[in-house]
Amino acid sequence: MLKQLAVVAFATLATTSGVIAQAYPTKPITFVVPFAAGGPNDVLARIVADHMSRTLGQPIIVENAAGAGGTTGSARAAKADPDGYTLLSGNLGSLAAGFALYQKIRYDPRDFVSVGMLAGTPNFLVVHKDFPAKTLAEFIANAKANPDTITMGNAGLGSNGHLVCLYLESLAGVKIRHVPYRGSGPAMNDLMGGKIDGMCDSTPTVVPQVLAGTIRALVVAQPSRIAAVDVPSATEAGLPNFNVVGWNAVMAPPKTPKAIIIKVNAALTAALMDPGVRKRIEDIGAIPPKAEEASPDWMDSFLRAEVDAWGKVVRAAGVSID
Repeated sequence: MLKQLAVVAFATLATTSGVIAQAYPTKPITFVVPFAAGGPNDVLARIVADHMSRTLGQPIIVENAAGAGGTTGSARAAKADPDGYTLLSGNLGSLAAGFALYQKIRYDPRDFVSVGMLAGTPNFLVVHKDFPAKTLAEFIANAKANPDTITMGNAGLGSNGHLVCLYLESLAGVKIRHVPYRGSGPAMNDLMGGKIDGMCDSTPTVVPQVLAGTIRALVVAQPSRIAAVDVPSATEAGLPNFNVVGWNAVMAPPKTPKAIIIKVNAALTAALMDPGVRKRIEDIGAIPPKAEEASPDWMDSFLRAEVDAWGKVVRAAGVSID
C-alpha cells in the first residue's frame, strides 16, 4: 500500500511540475549578477537579458548582488526557489576558483543547474595612462624593483581579475598589492582616476576604456591578439604561459526542473545566435559561444572540469580566504 501511495505521489508531483513548466514564465525573472554594475558579468548579462525577455514574454530584471568575489550573490542564488524565476550570471572566479579559494563558501558550484555558456572573455593587464611602464617587460621590471607597491584593483578577492593577477605574479616572479572592490566597475573608475596603478580584467570592462584612451593595455593574456583592440599577445610580450581566457555562464538554482531549463536555454540560445547580440558581444572583445557550448550538458561538463582545474591551481598557490 505504501509503495502504491509513493508511486501515486511521484506521478502527481511529476505531472504538477510538468504543468508548471509548461506555463512558465508567468511573472518577471530575476537575473542575479554577483558583482557591481559596469563590470563584465553585468555588461554581458544585460546584453542577453533584453533579447531573452522578448523570447520568454516576461521582463528579466538584472539585480547586482556584489561581495566576496562574486560568492555572496552566488550563495543567494543557490538558496533561491528552483522555479525558474531566479537565474545567475557566474564566471570563472565565482563558479570555479572561488570554491577552492573561500574556506567558508556557502555553496557548491556543481550543484547549480547549467543553462549554457554566455561568452568567453579574454583577460588583459592594464594600467593607468600615466603609469611609467609601456610594455609587459617594463611592468615586470618595475614590480621587481618595487615589490608590493604597485596597486592592482580587482572585483573582489577570488574574482576573475584577482586570479589572473595572482597567476601573473607566479609566472613573472613579482609581488604586487591587490586592492579588492565590490566589482570591476568601481575598480575601473579608480584606475581611470589614478587611485590605483592597474588591473587584470576582461574585455567587457577593458576594451571600451582602452579604445577611449583612458587606460593603457600592456598585454592580452592569451597566445594571439584579439580583433577588438591592438594589444600585444602574451607570446609577443615574452610571457607565453600567461594564458587565461575567462568565461561567463548562465546558471539556475539547484534542482530547477529540466523542462524549465529547456525553455530558458532556448531563450539564451536565440539571443546568442542573433546577429545583433553577437555583434554587441564581439564589439566589447568577448567571444560568443558556439551553438554546442550554449547547451546545458556542455556547460555542466565544462564547469566541473574548471572547478577541478582551478582547485588545483589555487591549492598549489597556497592561497585561501577565510
